[in-house]
Amino acid sequence: MNPSSTMPAMSTAPAPAITPTRVAAVQMVSGPDVAANLARASELIARAAGDGARLVALPEYFCLMGLADTDKVRVREPDGDGPIQAFLAQTAARYGIWLVGGTVPLAAPQPDRVFNACLVHGPDGARVARYDKIHLFGFTRGDERFDESTTIVPGTQPVAFDTPFARVGLSICYDLRFPELYRALGTVDLLLVPSAFTHTTGQAHWHALLAARAIENQCYVLAPAQGGRHSSGRRTFGHTLLLDPWGERLAELAEGEGVAAGTLDPARIAQVRAMLPALAHRTLQPRTL
Repeated sequence: MNPSSTMPAMSTAPAPAITPTRVAAVQMVSGPDVAANLARASELIARAAGDGARLVALPEYFCLMGLADTDKVRVREPDGDGPIQAFLAQTAARYGIWLVGGTVPLAAPQPDRVFNACLVHGPDGARVARYDKIHLFGFTRGDERFDESTTIVPGTQPVAFDTPFARVGLSICYDLRFPELYRALGTVDLLLVPSAFTHTTGQAHWHALLAARAIENQCYVLAPAQGGRHSSGRRTFGHTLLLDPWGERLAELAEGEGVAAGTLDPARIAQVRAMLPALAHRTLQPRTL
């Protein structure tokens, strides 16, 4: 048998070019009422989608910034079921967008803890990715004390997913301080960092850390944030950002609710990687987390 007679002909046509794509990050000042937070998120997502965004990302804890850390346990949902997850699926399908649900409290084996999960839904509403926050925030300075390990079970696996316009890596807030996570994701076009940085740590390190992740991975970084004074009295830093692979700020929203949007351009990624081929110059392989 002639092998060529059973093989499909190879196409000589060039692969279709990936065109620039608009992406958006939503900034919120979420409170203790889930329904009210979802209603506000819906309005901001509609604004972003109406402005042409094909991917819209919500901040960490978009659905609930409670009066106590244990409030998230009270509203946790079984994986795949619940009003918060239904909201994400229905909203993604309504606007035909890739919707990144900052974080959702999903049930953990322990009854007093949750997984802090970033959920991604595609344009048809189907869930395409789940990432459970790996690094849990702990901070003490004076009266400021945070220990996420008391209510959250850490994840173990890095997660990336593909869209028609980009390969996207997931991370959440405190993960930003651990560059080995981003190396473990491999080569991506866009990193997402939904966050609720405290004002103290954000003022000190937010911009520097986000720029570092963009520069060292030579990719876009989109970081939707909580940004304001919450019902509990906690103040989050805001400064939702979109950075390009050179670390330049393309969009920023300092404080309050709103949308920061811009264009993800594959030609810019290629330009930076050709000009300074740092990714090709790596000699140490990232350790698998």
